Amino acid sequence: MKNRLKVLRAERDWSQATLAEQLDVSRQTINAIETGKYDPSLPLAFKFASLFGCTIEEIFQPDET
Repeated sequence: MKNRLKVLRAERDWSQATLAEQLDVSRQTINAIETGKYDPSLPLAFKFASLFGCTIEEIFQPDET
């Protein structure tokens, strides 16, 4: 799954640790999601969308493969 987390986080000048703290997850979780090694749960995806003020689809897109 592709995502725009790194871009959205950079626009706000947030570190991975800052974002992780706001979502009550580990920094390693944020890193794994950003690098495509881990897909977030649906509840976590909703948390991302709420925090960034956009839809889940604006953050996460399925891989074309």
